[in-house]
This record gives sequence, structure tokens and C-alpha cells, in this order.
Amino acid sequence: MCGIAGLVRPIPGGSPGGRPGRESLTALARRMTDAVTHRGPDGSGLWQAPGQEVVLGHRRLAILDLSPAGAQPMIDEATGCAITFNGEIYNFLEIRGDLEAAGFSVRSTCDTEVILKAFSRWGIDAVKRFRGIFAFALWDPRARSVHLVRDPMGIKPLYLT
Repeated sequence: MCGIAGLVRPIPGGSPGGRPGRESLTALARRMTDAVTHRGPDGSGLWQAPGQEVVLGHRRLAILDLSPAGAQPMIDEATGCAITFNGEIYNFLEIRGDLEAAGFSVRSTCDTEVILKAFSRWGIDAVKRFRGIFAFALWDPRARSVHLVRDPMGIKPLYLT
């Protein structure tokens, strides 16, 4: 079971200026992912949005794609969207087929990349296609928004504060 973390600090007045005396978002995210090391012994990663106060963190338990291609947080080069994901999309091969038929290229063999490509194709409505157990945070720089999503039964934990 992977461990995911993320932080969003609104930028007052649209200015990316820092706040003196406060721990950086990256340092906070590192502490959060370190606290859940036991959930993902196969790797870890942090990603910060360029010029934004958004950080995503991940502790990896590699199951579907054991290669570095499945590392997270994962970024879609075409859209700039970034994701940190815990869970499994059981029908990801079917969704991948639909995406490839529509001209999308999927390089890895993991469901995480399929989520990113599906979001690129169908927007947040892509979630309606997912069958599985999951929780994820997805940053969309085009809309400057973070989507927090979990499976309909709430099997994978997703906490917000």
C-alpha cells in the first residue's frame, strides 16, 4: 500500500513570495512522506509545481510496474498535470485501450499513467470510468486546481486538513 501526501498553500494576491520563518512546503512534504515510509518501501518522490505553492509526495509500493517508469509523483508531459496515487484501477487495461484508440501514447505499464491520460482526455469525469480502490491528488496547472479523489467506497484513505 503506497503512502501519498500533498500540500497546497494559497498565494496571497497571486504573488509567489515566501513567508519568512515558516518551514518550506517541500520540507513539510518530506516529513509527511517520511512518516509513512512503512507504506512504501520501494521508493519515494517529491514534486513541486514550478512557481506554485503545491507539493505532492509519494512512498511507493511497486506492484504493477516495477520499473522507474511507475515512479511517483508522476507528471503528464503534454498537460503538466501531476499525480500522487495510492491504489489500483482494476480496469486500467481497458481504459488504456480506449486511450490508445483515441491516439494517446502510454509508455509505462502502470495504472497511474492511465489515470493522467484519462484525465487529459475526459477531465474529472474520467473518475466515473475507474473500477478499483484508490485515492489520489491530481494537480491541474491549466485550471490551477487540485483534485482530491477516492474510490466510491472510501477503501483507500484520504485525509484533508
